[in-house]
Amino acid sequence: MSRNYKFHNPEGMYFVSFATVFWIDVFVRRMYFDCIVESLNRCVDEQGMEIYAWCIMPSHMHLVFRSTTKKPDELLGGFKSYTSRKLIELIENNTQESRREWLLNSFRKAGAANSNNSKNQFWQQHNHPIELWSTHVIQQKIDYTHNNPVEAGFVENAAEYLYSSARDYCGIKGLVKVIAD
Repeated sequence: MSRNYKFHNPEGMYFVSFATVFWIDVFVRRMYFDCIVESLNRCVDEQGMEIYAWCIMPSHMHLVFRSTTKKPDELLGGFKSYTSRKLIELIENNTQESRREWLLNSFRKAGAANSNNSKNQFWQQHNHPIELWSTHVIQQKIDYTHNNPVEAGFVENAAEYLYSSARDYCGIKGLVKVIAD
């Protein structure tokens, strides 16, 4: 792994992106989005995560955050581990999920190919953390995060996308507790 893609400063603010295995479009049902939203809020309330920007896309998510109590890699690793288990459980128990067997087989296949997993793998392992060192770079990553749904053609205006912090930056209360200065 490149030195550029590691968490070096435990007090730093980071931009991370991480995707589902095989870039599967998992986030197409409200219950799956809600699992991520609830987990992000839990990280804010209980784990010392400060969130400055976030966005959930069908196969990946972006996050600008800082950790106040743990090493950022441990905080993010805990988030990914927790959401992996919860999302796979939701999929297993969702009898309305038409892709259930295919999704579960994909997670098992990814898990079998990774010696770090015992059964399933939901998220790809890499996060590509980029430490944000200036207000210009912070704003650039926040804008990138918020413009993802616009670039994908899901909405015309970033604030229209429910599963993003763009709403908070436009004076509309969003779903996740963010620091929108």
